[in-house]
Amino acid sequence: MKPRILALGEGALTLEFGDRIDPAVNARVMAARNAISSLRLDGISDVVPTYRSLTVHFDPLLLDRTTLVEQLVEIAQAPTQRSSEAESSGTAATTRWLLPVIFGGEFGPDLSQVAQATNRSEAEIIETLCSLELRVFLIGFLPGFPYLGELPEWLRLPRLASPRAAVPANSVAIAGAQAAVYPWQSPGGWHLLGRTPVRLFDIGDAARPALLAPGDTVRFAPIGRDEFGRMSIAVDTGKIVRKDWLS
Repeated sequence: MKPRILALGEGALTLEFGDRIDPAVNARVMAARNAISSLRLDGISDVVPTYRSLTVHFDPLLLDRTTLVEQLVEIAQAPTQRSSEAESSGTAATTRWLLPVIFGGEFGPDLSQVAQATNRSEAEIIETLCSLELRVFLIGFLPGFPYLGELPEWLRLPRLASPRAAVPANSVAIAGAQAAVYPWQSPGGWHLLGRTPVRLFDIGDAARPALLAPGDTVRFAPIGRDEFGRMSIAVDTGKIVRKDWLS
């Protein structure tokens, strides 16, 4: 698909790179985001990437629309070059996270069903999930909710036929080609495999309330019940802080 620019009212433009979920398309989206950040244009208030596009919010009194369109066209035509420039300026460094997870039992009530559905053992499910370096495609659905991918073909299952009314906060789940972590208690129809003590959204952090950002990578590491309890207390008391989850 040829990139195209769509107008969203007077103060936003969307740059589309594709019409499907695809790592290569998402890589172009991230490259464009990094390139826009490296330009440091006055008047841009937010840049919101998704699987296949990104939306640039701007103040039309501070930034001329035509100028912004010209910049977006140039970026769309040379995303790889612009991405390299952004990386050299320090705006595109990938942040890698290692999140501990307790799997199965009351923390991951769907693990046994997923094992049966895929004809694999629970241990193999855990080992496979923890071997992956998952890309944060986007943040959506809930504040701080990361869509992570992609899962191997054999682990891709449809969402539950009957969603749960309340999924516990910090639940690690899968559906389709994606994995995710619920930052809040909420309804949800994904398969619950485990739970992490990591707090994915901190309303007290005004600069970056969401722990994860599009373009980051995530790996999971299995832990036991005792370690989960200790880490949860350490998070609540401030003895473990965000940087401690960096890989």
